[in-house]
Amino acid sequence: MPFEIICGDITQVKADAIVNAANSALAPGGGVCGAIFRAAGFRELERACRAIGHCDTGQAVLTDGFALPARYIIHTVGPVWRGGGQNEELLLKSCYSSSLRLAADNGCQSIAFPLISSGIFGYPKKGAVEVAVNAIRTFLREREMRVFLAAYDQETALLGAEILKDNHFPV
Repeated sequence: MPFEIICGDITQVKADAIVNAANSALAPGGGVCGAIFRAAGFRELERACRAIGHCDTGQAVLTDGFALPARYIIHTVGPVWRGGGQNEELLLKSCYSSSLRLAADNGCQSIAFPLISSGIFGYPKKGAVEVAVNAIRTFLREREMRVFLAAYDQETALLGAEILKDNHFPV
């Protein structure tokens, strides 16, 4: 299967790259970002991110995976939800497509995403899953890659599976 929704800790996923839901300063944060920094090796990843310095919303940058099972960490900055009228959907879609292109450009055969922007950035989960599924599906029409969407909880994983099924995309 090229696209699979899994429930679990993204830092444990065996993929060529995992995606960090980053902030624009690429600074250590909470949630997924904090978990990735801790699992990768805080000092090494902080140093690598500081060397890059910044990432715009909707864009993606790459660092080594350090102590993670993944070779790379792709950092992408999702939009903060402001009610839907500030191009949030377009920016969120860009997070997925930019990350997928960056992974492909670096020879990755597999990638794992968290549900970007759905935590402290406030993007509604259902909408975030729909954007993720559509962006990943669009990419997979053109390129081959194994893609995981790592849901933090069972509720989100079930929502993702339902949206995949409703969109007639193989689970």
